[in-house]
Amino acid sequence: MAEDVVIGSRFVVPGAELSERFSRSSGPGGQGVNTTDSRVELSFDVAGSAVIPPLLKERILARLSGRLVDGVLTIAASEHRSQLMNRDAARERLASMLLAASAPPPAKRRPTKPSRGSKERRLAAKKRRGDVKRGRGGRFDD
Repeated sequence: MAEDVVIGSRFVVPGAELSERFSRSSGPGGQGVNTTDSRVELSFDVAGSAVIPPLLKERILARLSGRLVDGVLTIAASEHRSQLMNRDAARERLASMLLAASAPPPAKRRPTKPSRGSKERRLAAKKRRGDVKRGRGGRFDD
């Protein structure tokens, strides 16, 4: 059957939980594109999967909510002429998507204030710039 998909060090999706559909692809391939089923649709039931830890499953479902249909993530790949290459591309895309969706949230930003020195440098630069512009006035003192 299908081989497993490793999602970083977080978890492994067994090939038994993946389903593939093949269809005719548009794009490169010449006349052969009309006869070969090279397009791959890879589906993975995120909501019903037993291999995803509950905390990660909650995070993935929340982050991929716009891409899921009844808890199932479907990825289509048709950029290659070969069905095998499209299968590999779909698996890579699935792995990267699940890895990004299961990543922990970024650290919260800690607001800081500008230092006294940086405020003084900023105001001194503004003053210098104003003096330069004032010097362009065309007034000549005789």
